[in-house]
Amino acid sequence: MKTLDTLTDDIFQLFDPKEDHVVNEDYLKEFTDDIAEVMRTRLREYKRPDSPLRFSSLGKPDRQVWYEAHPDDSKEELTKETYMKFLYGDLIEAMLLYLAKEAGHSVTDQQREVEIDGVKGHIDAIIDGTVVDVKSASPYGYRKFAAGTVEQDDPFGYVSQLAGYADILTPGQPAAWLANDKVSGDTCVTPLSPMVIKHNTAGPRIEHLKKVIQSEEPPERCYEDTEDGKSGNRKLQTGCSYCGWKKRCWPGLRGFAYSNGPRFLTTVVKTPDVREFTIGSPENSEVTN
Repeated sequence: MKTLDTLTDDIFQLFDPKEDHVVNEDYLKEFTDDIAEVMRTRLREYKRPDSPLRFSSLGKPDRQVWYEAHPDDSKEELTKETYMKFLYGDLIEAMLLYLAKEAGHSVTDQQREVEIDGVKGHIDAIIDGTVVDVKSASPYGYRKFAAGTVEQDDPFGYVSQLAGYADILTPGQPAAWLANDKVSGDTCVTPLSPMVIKHNTAGPRIEHLKKVIQSEEPPERCYEDTEDGKSGNRKLQTGCSYCGWKKRCWPGLRGFAYSNGPRFLTTVVKTPDVREFTIGSPENSEVTN
């Protein structure tokens, strides 16, 4: 029986040009069915979740969750380009799970629903008995998985979400991310230890967030702004930059299109010599990808 320790090597072995791998037709049919469902889902009209509290919310900062529960019209709507990026992630996930099967690994429970205290979510899969979350990432994002530093740099709450699933489905056992670099094709397995999972169980976090949501006022800001070089300007940190509520949280916020991506300034002492854009406008999509 194979284990996650050899998963990536086994997957890449499928592409050895000196070997003739005959595909399992049943696995291939499951894969094409998964792709068809992905396309149906992504091309449907988007419907907002009934509840602001989901497993994917567990790792989000308190204030962001409060905003989701108490919305106004200031939230940035996702661009069509962003929805296409989500599609990339779905396709890569389906491909990796298919290749894991082809490589002789056990892949079960794909998109299994998990619920605790009325909060629902869906796992990606259980591979070789381990709860696995599949992530496709930019080269920058992938480095955290390859280096095993996700726990120390986790602005999107990946640890809490995966730990919550694993604590319910495989208590006392490790979990893992199966991560893929969308540019280079590099792929790795990054484990999440039982000790970290034990300290990030879903129950207490859900209880806390329910109290947060019931509050009439939002919690404190999730992150403070930070210096932008020596200009006197101040900018948002990464966690705020990707939040759809940043305009509500930081009145007067301004966006500038730097060559390495958008930068959001809370204080402008010296106006940057780059294009300024309206935050949340369609024209901003070209600099946020």
